[in-house]
Amino acid sequence: MTGAVEERLDGRFARLWAASTMSALGSGMATVAAPLFVASQTDDPLTVSAASAVAWLPWLLFALPGGVLVDRVDRRRLMVLIDWVRVAALATLTTAISTGRAGVALLYAVLFVVNAGEVVFRVAGQAMVPALVPRSKLERANGWLGGGTTLMQGMIAGPLGGFLFVLAASIPFGVNAATYALSAVLISLVAGSYRGSTLEGSDRRSVRADVVEGFRWLMSQRLLRTMTLLIGLLNVTLTAAIAVLVLLATERLHLGSIGYGALFTCMAVGGLLGSVVGDRIVARITATWTIRIGLLIEAGLHLALAASRSAIVIAGALFAFGVHGALWNMVANSLRQRLTPAPLQGRVGSTTLFLAAGGNCLGALLGGVVATRFGLTAPYWVGFVVALAVTAVTWRVFDRAVVAAAYADPAPQVDDTTATPA
Repeated sequence: MTGAVEERLDGRFARLWAASTMSALGSGMATVAAPLFVASQTDDPLTVSAASAVAWLPWLLFALPGGVLVDRVDRRRLMVLIDWVRVAALATLTTAISTGRAGVALLYAVLFVVNAGEVVFRVAGQAMVPALVPRSKLERANGWLGGGTTLMQGMIAGPLGGFLFVLAASIPFGVNAATYALSAVLISLVAGSYRGSTLEGSDRRSVRADVVEGFRWLMSQRLLRTMTLLIGLLNVTLTAAIAVLVLLATERLHLGSIGYGALFTCMAVGGLLGSVVGDRIVARITATWTIRIGLLIEAGLHLALAASRSAIVIAGALFAFGVHGALWNMVANSLRQRLTPAPLQGRVGSTTLFLAAGGNCLGALLGGVVATRFGLTAPYWVGFVVALAVTAVTWRVFDRAVVAAAYADPAPQVDDTTATPA
């Protein structure tokens, strides 16, 4: 970092970033090790695939109520508590595997606890960012957070988790517990109070009422509403495409397992590059054109996957998509943090996360169904048409003046008292 950046992104943010990055490393290793452990216990495809379902289910169950919790309590303390609960769960699993007493049921239970915590942890972390970072540096901060996650989960955790599992099945889970413990310590060192709402009696409101309040506020904001619905819809087509990518790689591109893995590496490298330089790109071409060009890149990825038989072309498209994904998340998160009042940060962020996760789950199911019924490239043609359609429909929504106003205006206030660091 340059001296100016270091002055703005101070030690408090650095500790949040380090905690998030270490947590991403541990979570990534567990994601790789979990199906390997299940496969070592059984060869039943349904049992093996159930591990992914158990990992996704908490995102749908706890995103919305988790946002309410984030807005009611001190977000920093909540993140610390979540980390220590996950340490205890993973330590139990690690011990059980080491002593030969672990079964698939215990793994499922631990995965459920860990991912339920991840949902709330992520929402709380995003809600803390505006209190730690000046508005002018939100893109840089979100880029660093996204880059750390991409590096650890997309490039390091996979091979490292697989290697450690070969040494001993318990090691990846034990390392995951250690990363969560380190994360808890780092977050506890972030000075300040980060309570979302201090309005007397707010804790006695029903969870449903708080969820509805956050949802209604989000739906009343044209710019944020459009971006949120876009993320959910495009996640359907993207996840549908990724779900059958292994078949496209082997049957159409004639790649082996290494080549298939290299495709994901290209996307991860693009994501890392976008995270590092994204704030400068956004500043140069504006957030409006970052969003608009990103939608065209999304359409181009689906077109390449549908029409090309060249591994090089598809690898290049995935790399470009990785850059776009990093920039899109950077702009989307920064706009939400800029426009959302502090007492609503958790609920608005969790609603976005809920819709995104719902799109992922639906897309994972639809990808196989569409490919089976209409052919291997059908999900990609569908994705191409959908991406072009949403680009045309939303082009005017992301008007340059509207987006510029969002960057210029402070977040609107509500009746609750906003949180500020001590």
